[in-house]
Amino acid sequence: MKRVNFFIFSALLLAACTSLATPQVNTSPTAATSANRNSLVHVRLPVGYIPNIQFAPLYVAIDKGYFKQAGLDVTLDYSTEIDNVTLVGTNNLQFAIASGDQILPARAQGIPVVYVMAWYQGYPVGIASKTAQGIKAPKDLAGKKIGIPILSGASYIGFRALLNAGGLTEKDVSLETVGFNQVETLTTDREQAIVIYVTNEPIVLQSQGTTVNVLRVSDYIKLVSNGLITNETTIKDNPDLVKHMVQAILHGLQDTINNPDEAYQISKNYIPTLAQADPKVNQDILLASIDLWKTQRLGFSDPQAWQNMQKVQQDIGLLAKPLDINQAFTNQFIP
Repeated sequence: MKRVNFFIFSALLLAACTSLATPQVNTSPTAATSANRNSLVHVRLPVGYIPNIQFAPLYVAIDKGYFKQAGLDVTLDYSTEIDNVTLVGTNNLQFAIASGDQILPARAQGIPVVYVMAWYQGYPVGIASKTAQGIKAPKDLAGKKIGIPILSGASYIGFRALLNAGGLTEKDVSLETVGFNQVETLTTDREQAIVIYVTNEPIVLQSQGTTVNVLRVSDYIKLVSNGLITNETTIKDNPDLVKHMVQAILHGLQDTINNPDEAYQISKNYIPTLAQADPKVNQDILLASIDLWKTQRLGFSDPQAWQNMQKVQQDIGLLAKPLDINQAFTNQFIP
């Protein structure tokens, strides 16, 4: 089967509450609170997917004025542009939300992107199966028919990581590309297991009455997931812009963690279909996402997660040789 370009954004249908200290956001930078809209710095932020409850922290940051307080006029870009990482690396865009699996392969091609804020602390990919299959650990995947959306991106990285955790290789399973209709392929028993986003498909399946076991990548290995990226030029020439962008997003993220009900109501103003959608399913997706976002230090990138990601990508063949991962990410803008 032909493997698609690794720059394609995997669909992020990602999502348990905690109360943490609110990040100290600078609300009075040079261009900030007293500025009118014309003096704000406009930022187009590609997020790689359609309006969705997973972006609640961004909606909160916009709705509560955290971006404007930081001197920024942020517009969310929902287009499915597959070259956002390249556009950021060449400074045609200053920021984007990107999956962690895209960063090292991009830098290996000379694209100087830098990951400046970790949004997801837990890797959102897993493998779901009906409980009758008895798949309770990665080793139980041996001999099973497994459906995967695409043979690239976060789904494939997570799949390979779980196989490795079970001491298995692709030769030990039967893998089939099924597109993003994993729920149907599992409920109709076309596949015995499916690669999923742990914040989406398991919740949908449970709402339909299908009880599943879920193997979560984050229970076995820490990998870099979705976060905010910029480029070396922007960090060098305009570090305050990066700082204000990061801190405004973290402010929205913390508010969402602290008050998911409020974040859900705010999101209705930005997601046209949310008012008509099943509130229980979408609220559960938000809570599941929060479980992957929360940590004692919001935004922090774990160096070990980067080492692990590099090893997985070398094993897959996405990286020919090790890179200096310290050039790929920074925690200098994290409060």
